Amino acid sequence: MKERNRPFKLTDIEGVGPVTAKKLMDAGYTRVELVAILSAKELSDATGMGLDTARRIIEAARRLVGMREFISAKEFYEERKKIGYITTGSKALDNLLLGGIETMAITEFVGEFGSGKTQLCHQLAVNVQLPRSEGGLEGKAAYIDTEGTFRAERIIQMAKARGLDPDEVLENIIVARAYNSDHQIALARSLFGRPDIEEIKLVVVDSLVSHFRSEYPGRENLVVRQQRLNAHVHDLLRLANLYNLAVVVTNQIVSTPDIVFGNPNKPAGGHIVAHNCTYRIWLRKSKGNKRIASIFDSPHHPQGETAFQITERGIEDL
Repeated sequence: MKERNRPFKLTDIEGVGPVTAKKLMDAGYTRVELVAILSAKELSDATGMGLDTARRIIEAARRLVGMREFISAKEFYEERKKIGYITTGSKALDNLLLGGIETMAITEFVGEFGSGKTQLCHQLAVNVQLPRSEGGLEGKAAYIDTEGTFRAERIIQMAKARGLDPDEVLENIIVARAYNSDHQIALARSLFGRPDIEEIKLVVVDSLVSHFRSEYPGRENLVVRQQRLNAHVHDLLRLANLYNLAVVVTNQIVSTPDIVFGNPNKPAGGHIVAHNCTYRIWLRKSKGNKRIASIFDSPHHPQGETAFQITERGIEDL
């Protein structure tokens, strides 16, 4: 998308007047860039307008923001230089991830209970506020808690360990408890319209799939569950790409006892999560405070693993 000196208004889109702009805003599409990356069916379903009208509006929005069908690989490479990294607190884990947690991507941490997923999420919500010279992005964090595991007390511990003002760190983390999958989807979508969204550099969903699994059990509900989960993950991807922020999600393990050879455990969410999460890291608990992190899916990271520890101070090297 092209650089601009001022934010576009919805009414700047050709064919969008005050009435249509209100429809878009009521549906949660408050920015021209967000309209530009929608599909016609999504826009039609959300606003009630016809598919042809939705298509025209989306095409006009894409022209306005300068979205092109193709760019050269050189231009793509230059765009990727804008990516930022958040340190995990462990140099070994940062090295495994080739710099830390990337912006413009979804990083998924998979593991059993006690493997350190939530601890990592807390640590990243603190570390994103660090100066860039110390591995942060000098930004805020948005934390969607689906299982009631967010603890401000843990944030305070981690902030003090890094010489940060705990009150200031807590102020820079916005937290919401998601009570069901509808609420979880709505919370993610509400971030698009926040006036401080440009300051948010990390979005955490801990955990991603739990509500969807409990509310849509059985094979008879599988299609609906996966459709809704797919829409939610795509919203998170759009947040990451539109605002150059990092999205971190945690995921549970499900067991497939019919497997005789190989690992019977696999991440929940099936192909929807597998295809849409950019980087996937498996966490395993070892002796004492030690944890093992293994990359098992990435478009450019080599497969490998490393160890780190979880202490009172937070995530650290062994």
